Amino acid sequence: MSSTPSSRPTSVTRLSLSHITAQNETNLLGTVHGGVIMTLVDSVAGVVAARHSGGAAVTASMDEMTFLVPVRVGDVIHLSGQVNWTGRSSMEVGVRITADRWDSVGPEVHVASAYLVFVAVDEHGKPREVPQVIAETDEERRRLREAEIRRHHRLARRAAIIESRKMGEAGT
Repeated sequence: MSSTPSSRPTSVTRLSLSHITAQNETNLLGTVHGGVIMTLVDSVAGVVAARHSGGAAVTASMDEMTFLVPVRVGDVIHLSGQVNWTGRSSMEVGVRITADRWDSVGPEVHVASAYLVFVAVDEHGKPREVPQVIAETDEERRRLREAEIRRHHRLARRAAIIESRKMGEAGT
């Protein structure tokens, strides 16, 4: 019998992380590399996925990442991640990134949002079942609905690419 519950509320595995950006993380424009932020996003999302699934989980895709404003040296970035949707062995984790200046008090600015898909794996690297996510609030239910839309688009895009490749092979 498995010790993993059949369902788990979003609130149980939510994670927040803050990071003060440094000079060595900047690009030629003097702003923080998108890749630095993406690494932090993947780390936060990975912990959320592992907590939710009760074990190892690997990044299957970064479905979407939208940068809204640049991050500057000295900004404190805050990353908040949670499971938005679950399938049999996969999970969508959403991460919201905000920033504020390290030396002043002011409103946080929404910097970016990202959606990643993780697959829970066993000790042999094979997919394993995950607890279903329980959306408890209106906001969590909205996130669940939007995650289902993203999943539908991912699957449709994959099917269209496979079909296009078959047509290309048939024409050669």
